[in-house]
Amino acid sequence: MDLLKHMRIFVAIADGGSLTAAAQALDTSLPSVVRGLGALETHLGVRLFNRSTRRIALTEEGRRYLADCRQLLSAVQDAEAAVRADVSEPTGLLRITAPVLFGQMYVAPAVNRFLARHAGVKVELILLDRVVSLVEEGFDAAIRIGALDDSALVAQTLGMVRQVVVASPDYLARHGRPTHPRELRQAECVRFTGNHGPHWCFMEGGRRLNVPIDGRLSVNLVALGLAACRDGLGFGSFLSYQSAPDVARGALEIVLADFELPPRPISVIYPHARLLPARTRAFIATMREALAGFSM
Repeated sequence: MDLLKHMRIFVAIADGGSLTAAAQALDTSLPSVVRGLGALETHLGVRLFNRSTRRIALTEEGRRYLADCRQLLSAVQDAEAAVRADVSEPTGLLRITAPVLFGQMYVAPAVNRFLARHAGVKVELILLDRVVSLVEEGFDAAIRIGALDDSALVAQTLGMVRQVVVASPDYLARHGRPTHPRELRQAECVRFTGNHGPHWCFMEGGRRLNVPIDGRLSVNLVALGLAACRDGLGFGSFLSYQSAPDVARGALEIVLADFELPPRPISVIYPHARLLPARTRAFIATMREALAGFSM
């Protein structure tokens, strides 16, 4: 039994969403795909897909096995690439994900430089404001802000970023500059629903301080929250890189800096692998260069 061949068939079915799509992707016949899937399920003793006349869907066992197959096939591909003469030159498709605004401001320009240096690489850059499962969603690497909570991943810290509270000079002139986070309880606060609940967090004397906040405006996009704060509608809590352009030109001012939480790491993360493809190693090096000493 050619186990690796059957694994490739299984992954192609999962990626294509049908047996027919897998046959087309692998440039083989539909009966060959059907036989390969059947042989793999018989070998494992479990059903990998629930199949009907209209659709095919992974079982729970199939979903878990898919992640392992991706890692194993990737390791085989890397091992093959390692013995080729052109292994030093990055080639192939690199799938990357990052937070939307940080990706627009910092990752996309670095990717452009990366592509200019490596003509044999293609990049798919997906910007998402959610935690992505690299293995299950087929990403080679990701830029993540915050602590890493998945031991199956490797993280290299690229820089640090702060959580800051800002307001416009006009709002501060009208309502005063707070000297303690508790004063925000009576203030207008622009809430960002994508990141915060009804509390903002601070540090005081080495202990975490949760302050309930409220306001007339709640938004789901960082750009909308920044615009509202610039227009004098209240205080906003943002990552420092998000508000940095407005702070630099004086449209917003940082307040309560003495009560900020510890800075969060900005990391490039990737799955554990015995051998990383040259394209992934080159991308990591590019990001380290782009964000060298990044701290704000």
